[in-house]
Amino acid sequence: MTKLTDSISAPSTGLIVKLTIAVVIIAAVIYTLTKSFFYAEPGYIYHVRTLTGSEEVVTEVGYKFYPFGRYNSWKRAMTVQALSGSGINAINAEKEGANTSASLPPMSIMFLDQVDAHAEATVRFSIPSDEESFLDLAHEYRNPENLLRTALMPAFKETLQANASLMAAEEYYGGGRTEFNSEFENQMSNGIYLVKREEVQVRGAKQARSSANAALGTEQEQYGEDSKTVFVVQKVLDANGQPLRKSQRFIDFGITVVSALVTDMQPNQKFIERMQLKQKASADRAIAREQRVQEEEQRLLAIARGEREVAERQAKAKVEQIQKTTEAETEKQLAITGSEKLKEQAFISKETAQINLEKAKIEAETKRTLADAEAYQKKVILQADNALAQKLEAEVEIQKLWADAFSKRKVPTTVFGGGGSSTPVGSDAETKAFMQLLTIDAAKRLNYDRELTQDK
Repeated sequence: MTKLTDSISAPSTGLIVKLTIAVVIIAAVIYTLTKSFFYAEPGYIYHVRTLTGSEEVVTEVGYKFYPFGRYNSWKRAMTVQALSGSGINAINAEKEGANTSASLPPMSIMFLDQVDAHAEATVRFSIPSDEESFLDLAHEYRNPENLLRTALMPAFKETLQANASLMAAEEYYGGGRTEFNSEFENQMSNGIYLVKREEVQVRGAKQARSSANAALGTEQEQYGEDSKTVFVVQKVLDANGQPLRKSQRFIDFGITVVSALVTDMQPNQKFIERMQLKQKASADRAIAREQRVQEEEQRLLAIARGEREVAERQAKAKVEQIQKTTEAETEKQLAITGSEKLKEQAFISKETAQINLEKAKIEAETKRTLADAEAYQKKVILQADNALAQKLEAEVEIQKLWADAFSKRKVPTTVFGGGGSSTPVGSDAETKAFMQLLTIDAAKRLNYDRELTQDK
């Protein structure tokens, strides 16, 4: 029974040993693999140190072999930002998906005219990718955190503050923002200017015209209120006239500035209030200037309107003058034409009268001739028949008149009187006798003889 038990336990112990050895080997292989390979992410440069002491720079993406060595990952581009809401020295250079390499609160700067402000800026740096420069950088700073803390962030702060000392706050807010940003990028890339600050007395542009000294009139002497002290920053130049610079330390390791931006500037409250007052004064001056221009325009408008009215009156008077002149000339021409017409008419009338006179003479001559002929004819006729026809015609007319008068006479119905009485009573016999007497009287008046004569 004991032998059977020993024969069974011996193989089991050997199997366990073999399994243990296999597990150890597998673990050693896995450990070796985990300590010999890593995955190179895009956007990073890796500093690899092997067990044998050799160094290597890895820039390609994929799995890389480093037998029992160590490696550091460096971002190809690192960013230093000063923004609102950022924690002090918040470095997150090795985190995936991080937007910045180092975030700082807004930087406190001082302008040339002693106005302090909080600036927000962003600078992005690119580290070298060639092996020699990168190894020098890695040997100097050992890891990205040291590079950010000891080189990039101090350079960022120093350059931003030095750039602010080149310009006054009023100049910055008066249109110098672009120049400020351009100088900041220039100094970040090429070095900080060496400058010297000077105080200069500047006299006012306006001359004194007050009557402080009545004897001097308008030629007054200058006094202290006409000048002020200003600060001027002069760049230090070399023998060739080029500005001297303090070089950026990181440039020596091949680090370049990709971009440098000043995104915001918040001055102190007193300066803001002063600028508001200045802005209000400027607005008031602009309004006054516009009002002055408006008044000037109104004055010019009034002058132009008066000149236009004068021109209109002159034009109207000229038109009336031309019209009157034209009318007078027309009347003159009409008068001349009328006189010429009357003259022509008089001449024509004269000619006509002369013609009529000649015609009348001819007609009168004709009538006289005709009258003489007619009188001669009548004379001959009368001499021929003793004017019998005329006498008969006159006799007939006389008889007609008496007959007509007799027919219309008033005859009384009763006549009183004797037959032998000599008193006329209007009888027919009396009427007939009266008519004969009138006829004889008319014949006498006509001076003709009622007797007919015979030719001898």
